[in-house]
Amino acid sequence: MSIRKRLAIQGFVFAIIAALLLPLGMSGATVPSRQLTKTHARKVTERKIVKKRVVMRRRAAVKRSVRSARTRTVVRRTVAERRVVRRTPVRTARARYVRRPRIRRRRYYQTWTTSSYSDDQTAGDITAGEDPVVRQAAIEALGDMNGAVVVIDPDTGRILAMVNQKLALAGGAIPCSTIKLSVALAGLSEGIVTKDTKINIGGGVRLDMTQALAHSNNLYFEALGRKLGFERVAHYAHEFGLGEMAGWDITGEHLGTYPSHEIPAKDGGVGRMCSFGQGVNMTPLQLGALMASIANGGTLYYLQHPTTVQQEEDFQPRVKRYLNIAQYVPEIMPGIAGAVDYGTARLLRQSFTDEEVVGKTGTCSEGGTRLGWFVSFANTQRGRVVAVFMLQGGRPTYGPRAAALAGKFYRSLYDHNFFARTGPLTPTPVAETATGLNNGESR
Repeated sequence: MSIRKRLAIQGFVFAIIAALLLPLGMSGATVPSRQLTKTHARKVTERKIVKKRVVMRRRAAVKRSVRSARTRTVVRRTVAERRVVRRTPVRTARARYVRRPRIRRRRYYQTWTTSSYSDDQTAGDITAGEDPVVRQAAIEALGDMNGAVVVIDPDTGRILAMVNQKLALAGGAIPCSTIKLSVALAGLSEGIVTKDTKINIGGGVRLDMTQALAHSNNLYFEALGRKLGFERVAHYAHEFGLGEMAGWDITGEHLGTYPSHEIPAKDGGVGRMCSFGQGVNMTPLQLGALMASIANGGTLYYLQHPTTVQQEEDFQPRVKRYLNIAQYVPEIMPGIAGAVDYGTARLLRQSFTDEEVVGKTGTCSEGGTRLGWFVSFANTQRGRVVAVFMLQGGRPTYGPRAAALAGKFYRSLYDHNFFARTGPLTPTPVAETATGLNNGESR
């Protein structure tokens, strides 16, 4: 073997020995960081991950504490006021809390000054000339609610029963949504709308008259009222009997008034007058006479209330005037029928489903008193009868509640065979009277 080969072999052997001794530290040299083992590198990585998780948890805890601190409130009461303040954190060199005042929104609660219930509704009523079956049905339906009921024969104008005459004959009240009947007939008479004409009420919603009457939509009738204008609205209101006496020599009757000019714009103007009767005073007798003219096709009678048996026997209908609404009544019938079937007066159907009933509700408040109206007529094959329910009080008083009471009233009449007893109402001799006058008197 040559010297060159021996040296090559020795160098290779020494290289192998050095490679084996260096990891064991036998060489005495320092091991650089880049030569760490895979196991040691994995442990370092795990420590970093754990440390990162700890930091993230601490940050999350800080965020939760800040969020809870923002929602905590401290309520301070003083003699003059109650202040609500909120504690919120402020980031400074050292964490601390400061109190920042928060504006508290005031909630408006209506205070009612009139009770919804009464136990003396019939005190002082004169009942000698009334129909006993109708009166008893009205008394039972009204129950202990604070209100009045007026029942009218639409083909003669005779008042069959009037419960709580003191309230029924008083100066009236805001008609709420029952005013929509007058406005609907005015719009149809002027040719501004038909029952199928859709009016944009905002938000991309368009309603026709049937929907607006059934659901008592204020925006529809505000828009219709503005199209009509005050002069035309007032003209038809007076034509339909508003602003004048509804009765013929009824002792104690007071006048329900209609304004001579449009209410201020800040109060809603003619739109509010047409949506729920702002500025108008209507009596139950005026509303009943209007609905009676719708039921009979356009004859506006003076209402008469016989107070003795002799007056009942000598009764003779008296026409105030004839209204040109016969062609428009079919246009509003689907709406006032829909109110009972699926709209604001649907509570009536909980008690009475045997015959067709059409009507209109009204709910609003005035001077600390909440009002609930419902005017309707039973449109049966054997006779018709108009009923006006007027309720006053607080929160339990509203139009749909009046409709529910009317359902009980019609139920009682039906169970006592009232419609079968009366049969088809036959016309009686009519005394025509000068328009708008009572016995020659100007009212």
